Amino acid sequence: MALLEVDDLRIDAHTELGEVLPIVKGVNFEVARGEVVALIGESGSGKTTIALSALGYTKPGLEFAGGEVRLDGRDVITMPPDDRRMLRGRNVAYLAQSAAATFNPALTIGEQVTESAVLHGLLTQEEANRRAEALYGALELPDPDRLGRRYPHQVSGGQLQRLMAAMALCGRPDLLVLDEPTTALDVTTQIEVLKAFKKVIREQGAAAIYVTHDLSVVAQIADHIVVLYAGEIQEMGAADDVISRPSHDYTRRLMAAVRPPPAAGQGEGGTEAHLRDAPALEARKVNAGYGRRPDGAPAMKVLFDIDMAIERGRVVGVIGESGCGKSTLARVMAGLTPASDGDILLDGARLGPSVGERTRQELRSVQFVYQMADTALNPRQRIDELLGRPIEFFLGLKGEEKRRRLHELLEMVELPPDFAGRYPEELSGGQKQRVNLARALAADPEVLLCDEVTSALDTIVGANVIELLKSLKERTGVSFVFISHDLSTVASFADEIVVLYAGRVVEKGPVDAVLSPPFHPYTRLLISSVPELRVGWMEEMMATSTAQAGIDRVVTITEVGCPFFDRCPLAIEGTCDTEIAPNRPIDGLVSDRHVIECHREVPELMAWSQS
Repeated sequence: MALLEVDDLRIDAHTELGEVLPIVKGVNFEVARGEVVALIGESGSGKTTIALSALGYTKPGLEFAGGEVRLDGRDVITMPPDDRRMLRGRNVAYLAQSAAATFNPALTIGEQVTESAVLHGLLTQEEANRRAEALYGALELPDPDRLGRRYPHQVSGGQLQRLMAAMALCGRPDLLVLDEPTTALDVTTQIEVLKAFKKVIREQGAAAIYVTHDLSVVAQIADHIVVLYAGEIQEMGAADDVISRPSHDYTRRLMAAVRPPPAAGQGEGGTEAHLRDAPALEARKVNAGYGRRPDGAPAMKVLFDIDMAIERGRVVGVIGESGCGKSTLARVMAGLTPASDGDILLDGARLGPSVGERTRQELRSVQFVYQMADTALNPRQRIDELLGRPIEFFLGLKGEEKRRRLHELLEMVELPPDFAGRYPEELSGGQKQRVNLARALAADPEVLLCDEVTSALDTIVGANVIELLKSLKERTGVSFVFISHDLSTVASFADEIVVLYAGRVVEKGPVDAVLSPPFHPYTRLLISSVPELRVGWMEEMMATSTAQAGIDRVVTITEVGCPFFDRCPLAIEGTCDTEIAPNRPIDGLVSDRHVIECHREVPELMAWSQS
C-alpha cells in the first residue's frame, strides 16, 4: 500500500459575493515510501494547495469539497482536529521556500531543529540533540558537533536551507512536503541542497512531495512527476518518461520555456542605436562595505576595486553566488549604500555617493527594481497610487496628463488599464512583478538596476518578463544592470557579463567571450552547475573535478590573495593564497574587452577549459 493516497481531491474557494470557484478539480496520485513525487506547473496551477492537503490544511478562503487524502490508510481531511494536530510535525513535515523566514533569529539553530521532536514527545532533548548532530553530518553541514550553538545569521543561505531539512527530519516523519525549497538559491548552492535532500530521503526511508516549477530541478530529484494546470492533472508518470517522452502539449510548453544551459551564441547581440560617447553608468575602482572603523573605512569590506561600464541601450548581467556582492554593487550604484572609495558616473558625470547627495534628476535616471514584488509594493495602495507617486514626483504630471502616463506605463508592461484600480493582492506573482517594473519606469530612467527580478517567478512567467525587458530595451533605449544567479537567463538576455566572486570581478566581457574557453575556474564552476533537463545529470556533474573542488564551499571574503583559492582546482599554493591575482586580457578572441583575473597564464586556462 502507498504511504500517501490522494483520491479525487477537490478544493473550492468562496468569493466575497458568495460564489464557489473550484481550485483543485478531482486530483488522484500516490506517493510510496522512499520515493519523491514532484508536482509541477505554473503559478496558480494548484501545486502548493494540493501539497498542503497532505497536512489536512487549506489556506484561508479555501475548503475541502470532496475526495480523500489518506496517510497510512487514514483520511487526514476527516480525522479529528487533535489527531490532525499530532500528525503535523510527527508524521508529515513541511519545508517552506524561504528558510530565512522560517528560522527565528533570536534562537539558536539547535533549539529550533529539535523543538518539534521534543514538543511532540518523540524524543527527549538529549536524544533530539544527538539526532540533530547526526542529520547535520548526513546533510554535509560543517562542524556538526558545534553547529547547533550558532544562530541563523551565522550560516549561509544554502546551509540554512539544509538546516530546515534537518528540522523537518528530526522527528523521523513519514512524509516531507518540500515547497520550492531551492527556487531562491544560486546554482552551486542548489546542487548542494538537492544532493543532500536526495541522500537523506533515501537513507531515512522517508517519502516526499516536491513542489516546484523548475523542470531541470525535478529531473534531478523526482521519481514520478505530476503535471498540473488550473487544478487538474494534465500528465503523470515516471520522471524519465515525462521528461524524455512528454505526451501532453502543456508539458511540452513547460519544457520549451526551460532555457538551455548557458553557451556562446545564445545572446541577441547589442544594438548601436542608442550609444553615446560616455557609458550610461560606470563604476570606477569602487570599494564598499558595511559598518565603520575609527579611520572611516568599512568594518566589513564587501566590494574591492570594481570596474564596469553599462553602455546606453545595453544589458550587463552580474552573476555570482549568494554573498558575492551582487546586490551590494547595485545598492552602491543606486546610492543606497555609499561607496567608501571610487566613483559612480552617470553619462560621464560623477554622482554623489548617497541618495541624499544626488539631485532629483540623478535619482530619476537610475531606478531600482527589487527582487520581491510582494514586499516592494505597499499592499494598502492601489496600482494607480503606486505608479502615480513617482509620475508626480519625478515628472511633475498631474490630472489628465498623470492618468495618461499611468495608462501608458500599464500598456508598456502589457497590463490592461483597469488594473489601475486593483490592489497588489488581486494580482498574480508575474503581474505584481510587472507593476514593480512599471513603477521604476514611471521615472523615465536611463538605467534600471534589476535585482533577481525573475528568481521567484515560474518558468513561463519568468520567460515572459524577460521578453518584456528585451522589448523595453529596444523601444526606450534604457540600459540594464541585470543581477541574477540564473546564468541561463543572463546568457539569453545580456550583452556583457560581469562575474563577481567574494566582492571581486574575476571575469568580464561580452557574453559569447565569457561563455567560451578560456574560463576563469569560478566561471566554469557556475556554468557546469546549471542543471540540465535530463535524469542523472546531477550524479554525472558531481563526479567532475570542478564540482568536487568547488561545490559545498562557503564564499569567504578576504583581502589577501585570491578568495577562490580554497575552491579552485588550479590553485597554486604559496601564490594564489598570498597575492592578488593579475588581470589578464584575452586577446585574439571575441573581444579584447574580455578580461580574467587569475594567476594562471591564458594558455594554461585555455588547455584546462577545453579538458
